Amino acid sequence: MPKLPLPPSLVGSEIGSFTEYTVTQRMPAIARRVIVENKFSQEINIRLESLAKELPIGCLPPLMNDTGRDFSAWDTYLEPYQGQRWIDVPWFFAETYFYRLILEITHYFRPGIWQSIDPFQLQKSQGLEASIDSVILLCKQVNKWLDDFQIEGISNQTALITLLYFALWGNRVDLSLWSAFESDRSQFDIQSQLAHILVNDVLKVSELLTTNHGGRIDFIVDNAGFELICDLCLVDFLLSSNLANQVYLHLKPHPTFVSDAMIKDVHDTTSFLLANNDPQVKSCSQRLENYISSGNLVLSEDYFWTSPLAFWEMPNYLQDELAKARLLVVKGDANYRRLLGDRHWEITANIADIICYLPTPMVALRTLKSEVAVGLQPEVVEKVAKSDPSWLTNGQWGVIQFVA
Repeated sequence: MPKLPLPPSLVGSEIGSFTEYTVTQRMPAIARRVIVENKFSQEINIRLESLAKELPIGCLPPLMNDTGRDFSAWDTYLEPYQGQRWIDVPWFFAETYFYRLILEITHYFRPGIWQSIDPFQLQKSQGLEASIDSVILLCKQVNKWLDDFQIEGISNQTALITLLYFALWGNRVDLSLWSAFESDRSQFDIQSQLAHILVNDVLKVSELLTTNHGGRIDFIVDNAGFELICDLCLVDFLLSSNLANQVYLHLKPHPTFVSDAMIKDVHDTTSFLLANNDPQVKSCSQRLENYISSGNLVLSEDYFWTSPLAFWEMPNYLQDELAKARLLVVKGDANYRRLLGDRHWEITANIADIICYLPTPMVALRTLKSEVAVGLQPEVVEKVAKSDPSWLTNGQWGVIQFVA
């Protein structure tokens, strides 16, 4: 548990908030997009449309027993909120239940023609295809760094820091970070990127990773697509330069939050890279597949990662597993919200007083897409709020926050 008293949860009934906008507008649009992007039966589509209509005004429906392994757990999670409106329950609960309900409606777990059909697969595939030019550039640069390191013994700190920046901004394909290794158009772009990182503990992270080589690094993964490719390039570099002996990727056991990565998405990504004609991309993907085969890269899933629980409610067996790592890399906005229990903390609160429950050092790599943040200096908050009124939610600002 955090050392500080728990503030209230974010809820959709907060008028004018991003939370209200998400529950009443964004989530209905996502349900309707599932209808458009798939060829589900009319019966399924009618239920999806009904869900979309109910979200702004209606109450939580019960979850039917769809044979999913987590059904009994969800029965327990739902108990305190029976009969309550979507906009009145904690926002993170509403979102996670919404995505679980989509799977029940689309028969994801039931034997039959729709079993294991990812309702968000089209967006995941399009995300990969749209990023191919950036992928080629990134793979080329990773190969160059590894060659420089192995042939000339050049320091791997610059490469590591740049790849951490890519892992931070990976959900933005139009990265100006390319300037980090394209000197002819560099300084303006890289300074612009750095100015958008509101807390930057990257040197602490790189020092931890380069001071003592080897050991295990764990990632709590966020999105598929180019973001996952950025994560995999960082993993490739950590293993290929012996900064880590083993990497664990903690992935979702089923589709959720549209683009969250599953084990099958990692395999889809390495297959996508391997099918590319560019030799730079092929060499990166071959190394990754070899690391998976050898057990240096472990793909792990657990139903806790798709639950509505805060990270401090993590089961003991999972805590024990994470304790084996010398660094935990927590990716993305939704995982950051779970680190903080998705609550109304003071924005200047000390992050170490909240995230004091993890069994190993942690770094959060997060672009801000929700009204939850801690560990910021008052003058930073004042400055960014003046320059960008939507800074907490528009994905243009980020943090790299380390907790030892």
